[in-house]
Amino acid sequence: MARHAKNISQGNAATEHLGVGVLSLCFPLQKVQSIVAACGKADKRVRDLPAALVVYYVIALSLFPGVAYQSVLRWLIGGLQWLGNHRLRIACRESLSDARQRLGELPMQRLHEEMARPMSEKSLKGSYFKDMLLVAFDGSTLALQDTPTNSKEFGRSSNQNGEGAWPLARFVALAECGTHLVFASKLGAYKDSEIHLAKSLTPSLHAGMLCMADRLFPGYALWKQFAKTGAHLLWRAKTSVPLRKTKVLSDGSYLAQWLPEEERSKGNKPVIVRVIEYRIKDPGSADTPMVYRLITTILDPLVASAKELAGLYPQRWEIEITIKESKTILRKGKITLRSKMPELVRQEFWGMLLAHYLVRKMMAQAALDKGGDPDELSYEASVEIIKSTQTGPVLLISP
Repeated sequence: MARHAKNISQGNAATEHLGVGVLSLCFPLQKVQSIVAACGKADKRVRDLPAALVVYYVIALSLFPGVAYQSVLRWLIGGLQWLGNHRLRIACRESLSDARQRLGELPMQRLHEEMARPMSEKSLKGSYFKDMLLVAFDGSTLALQDTPTNSKEFGRSSNQNGEGAWPLARFVALAECGTHLVFASKLGAYKDSEIHLAKSLTPSLHAGMLCMADRLFPGYALWKQFAKTGAHLLWRAKTSVPLRKTKVLSDGSYLAQWLPEEERSKGNKPVIVRVIEYRIKDPGSADTPMVYRLITTILDPLVASAKELAGLYPQRWEIEITIKESKTILRKGKITLRSKMPELVRQEFWGMLLAHYLVRKMMAQAALDKGGDPDELSYEASVEIIKSTQTGPVLLISP
């Protein structure tokens, strides 16, 4: 019996068929539509580019850096073509830009806030330390298109030779170490302090986590704010941080009071931290061994010894790798984001994080299904698997 090709409706009805795509496995269409509606961005009339489709399109832009806007849309609707429809129109570049402006930043941000979560899977190697979920945060910058509005909104670097070539945005990200899943982030202007931006990460922390950070961040006020979340902290501190030793512990670490002079004048009280100091020497170097100084809220060496915490701290580098994956490997080394308007820069930023989350979620699920370690899988190869998948995932993932 002859089979006839299936014709798919244009406009809003076409999004019903996005369920066959890999993007909707991680970000279900019904959830996307709900968030779009909650943000007041639901379509008020039938469109060739409905808002839910534009959400997926913005995510796809980061999967295909350097690829023309219309070509990205062709990949996104490839699943619809597979179903037998050959009458879908590919919107022009101006229509795609208008659709992105209608959508704005908020739905992308809300989608990340509601859907991007740690897996919290104890069987995945590197995810836990003694029943504490390992997380880490750090900051970086993103180069932007050189437009007057981007420059005014975000600023740029400068030195004695003049201003930098590109406007820059600064951001911080909080990630699960074992899976590299970014589950909280904040974007700001170039001159915004990473310490200031980091304050917005605290709502995503809670008891049962162990949060690590580099020596840029340990400040008295930020430490207190992070400690109030109930999460344990393990941060590297500069040797200039004023710590007054009060008690030496059995493993060689010691308790100390931390109260900078400016905080003392405000009437604040000292906080008690545990200090772990050790040296690392490069066997191939004649240089003096580098002194590492860690501070932690884990005050009892029976809970975690100094040797265990010193051995654990290198896991903090997972956030460095995570940032490199999202801004460099995922984007194929492209210098700047695509967007020429601040609102679309912020939208594209959340799309980039969602694209990274998609890839890392697939990798984590694949590792979990096979009983392996996500670090044994290639991030770059996983991106290519997703890009070559138009009508369904190559890796088996439970929706």
